[in-house]
Amino acid sequence: MESNQTTYLKTPIGTAKITGNKNGISAVSVIDDDLETSEMIPTNLQPCVQQLNEYFKGTRRKFDLKLNPQGTDFQKRVWNELLNVPHGKTRSYLEQAKKLGDAKAIRAVASANGKNPIWIIIPCHRIIGSDGSLTGYAGGLWRKKWLLAHESPSPQQSLF
Repeated sequence: MESNQTTYLKTPIGTAKITGNKNGISAVSVIDDDLETSEMIPTNLQPCVQQLNEYFKGTRRKFDLKLNPQGTDFQKRVWNELLNVPHGKTRSYLEQAKKLGDAKAIRAVASANGKNPIWIIIPCHRIIGSDGSLTGYAGGLWRKKWLLAHESPSPQQSLF
């Protein structure tokens, strides 16, 4: 089995810890330790670092990476459906459960959402409560709020 490599990327919401190997990215999380970006970035992780940098600069709206999250089949279905939530949009947990074919699975969907190992790229931050509340986010609600604001279309439209 291919062993995982790890690298760190300084971002506006904390240090991103990126883990993966030639089979794809297996985890992206944001840690509270204030670490600098790794000097040596493993070849397999370089596209992820580059695309996350572009995302935070506002020049990337969609990721094009090989993903390899570890989880149950159900969790993988939930995470796969998260990839269909467009940049700058949100969806409720109930809508997400309905997209997966079972409105009654809302709690299971919310639980799987909370176990998403690949933050930002698999956009679990785009799922909100039916009443529009931000609800939980493993990285803290302030990060979820920051990510949603970062992705939202500018409220001020240019006149030219």
